[in-house]
Amino acid sequence: MDYPTPVLFFDGVCNLCNGAVQTVLKYDRRGQLKFASLQSELAAELLPQLGIDPEALKSLVLYENGTAYTRSEAALRTARLMGGSFATLYYLRLFPRSLRDWVYDLVGRNRYRWFGARAECMLPRPEWRARFVST
Repeated sequence: MDYPTPVLFFDGVCNLCNGAVQTVLKYDRRGQLKFASLQSELAAELLPQLGIDPEALKSLVLYENGTAYTRSEAALRTARLMGGSFATLYYLRLFPRSLRDWVYDLVGRNRYRWFGARAECMLPRPEWRARFVST
């Protein structure tokens, strides 16, 4: 099956993740990023083919050109794809990945406690619906 790219997979019940998706939707002026929740059928179909269990993740996953990126790498690549001033965040890659992922994992472990969770996945606004490949 041919999958759209780039797709940002996110935890659909996490308030932090939903806020991040809304930020990307607002500032990705080229509209190139597509979205799917980690709870979606697309995630269940595609991610295991790449050796990723979507149910075990505490991370964003960026699927781009046949490769899946997780944790800080997914976040920084997403910022670069957004363009504008967000693209400058990509320079954080100069820090060792182990340090970046440690910070990312700290937030990931505490995201529900710090930011809350929803009972169900976010439904996109009508003007954004075309950017979601699976809900």
